[in-house]
Amino acid sequence: QVQLVESGGGLVQAGASLSVSCAASGRTFSSYTMGWFRQAPGKEREFVAAISGNGGITYYADSVKGRFTISRDNAKNTVYLQMSSLKPEDTAVYYCAATSFPAVLAQAQRQYSYWGQGTQVTVSS
Repeated sequence: QVQLVESGGGLVQAGASLSVSCAASGRTFSSYTMGWFRQAPGKEREFVAAISGNGGITYYADSVKGRFTISRDNAKNTVYLQMSSLKPEDTAVYYCAATSFPAVLAQAQRQYSYWGQGTQVTVSS
């Protein structure tokens, strides 16, 4: 069982940077691929980024590639999403999730077993 708690969301202006974090419980954090998803009002939840258990492999949605960076600190059981050059269309609730699938396959919601409660990110124009 893995419990995930996101933090760090907020309101920023377009072009700004913001980092969100996700703290995980359990002693097997490094065995999980971690992902970030987001859900904007009226839209389906979508994949943002994923990182392998040792942090060596990362994947990004085309919409955030070059602007967002996913990383993890296994000693702290924490995964991060650093967001820069934020746009109003990045406004969403951001969720972290954990899966036993390898990162190369972990871009679909159905592959993730554990989810956090989400943190709101709002980007004003």
